[in-house]
Amino acid sequence: MLLALVTPLISVIIPVKNERSTLAECLDGILAQTLSERVEIIVIDSGSTDGSLELARRYPARLHGIPAEQFNHGETRNLGVRLALGEFVAMTVADARPTNEHWLEKMLKHFEDPKVAGVCGQQITPHDPDKNPLEWFRPCSEPVPKRVWFADPTEFERLPPAERAALCAWDDVTAIYRRSVLLALPFRPVSFGEDMVWARDALARGHALVYDYSARVYHYHHQTFRFRFRRTFTILYHRYRHFGHTAPPGWLAAELVRCTYLTSRPRYCPSRRMSWLGYNLRLVLAEWLAGWCFWLAAKVGGRRAVEKGHGYFCPAAPQALRRAPQIVAAK
Repeated sequence: MLLALVTPLISVIIPVKNERSTLAECLDGILAQTLSERVEIIVIDSGSTDGSLELARRYPARLHGIPAEQFNHGETRNLGVRLALGEFVAMTVADARPTNEHWLEKMLKHFEDPKVAGVCGQQITPHDPDKNPLEWFRPCSEPVPKRVWFADPTEFERLPPAERAALCAWDDVTAIYRRSVLLALPFRPVSFGEDMVWARDALARGHALVYDYSARVYHYHHQTFRFRFRRTFTILYHRYRHFGHTAPPGWLAAELVRCTYLTSRPRYCPSRRMSWLGYNLRLVLAEWLAGWCFWLAAKVGGRRAVEKGHGYFCPAAPQALRRAPQIVAAK
């Protein structure tokens, strides 16, 4: 790919901060795409200190730096859209990589429909020994693309909160947009969940969205008890704030039994079965506790209590571990 020789068709925007360990695989995966000659890569770095920028300079990418304190999931991506030259804008992250060379091509084909404003793919977990086997990707059938559109957008607004939230399960780890739509309908300046909020705004404006889960990227986060608790709480908070959705968590005993059964299957890393079991049981407990803390705050104190709880538990967007915990690290 030679920059500036041809007008790019797709601009791929990658926010980066201290991602040197995974950035090369991400960039190599993009450059291996079938459409790579019509692709530009925009790396927006927010204060990396691990050599991420030096690594990115080895690639045919446009680099743009911002102070760390200016990073915002919505506004930083809006900046990338303004910098982009392509007719379409793809979003991903530096610790994700396409599963094959057809990732962009599969999403782009859906824009033959002029009503489609965006296409969302799927992130999956590879079968690596240092990754939680409970999250390994195990498909049951080939996915069928799903188009979501309302001829009368008020029909979308009249849906129950849970249904509206489900239709907006958007994911900026693997998504592509018409740049003209993003310029007219930018991401909101939120610290988390800018993708699902944008999907809600797009459907409410009469745009069509497509979910094509055959357009996949590998993406995985190691988690601690604290991260899982905070991430669960902030997800519930944004669903409540933007969709009015809230529901009590399930039975803890049932989740613990299910987790134990699934993690103990012999084919999933048998030599590390007990380590992964303890890891997953802690995550189940963290998610359950977060669910009950949120549910009680919403039911007893309403929006004011929810806002206060979110400010206390999640003063900033939760950050996953960069490396595997020692207990489950691959030998």
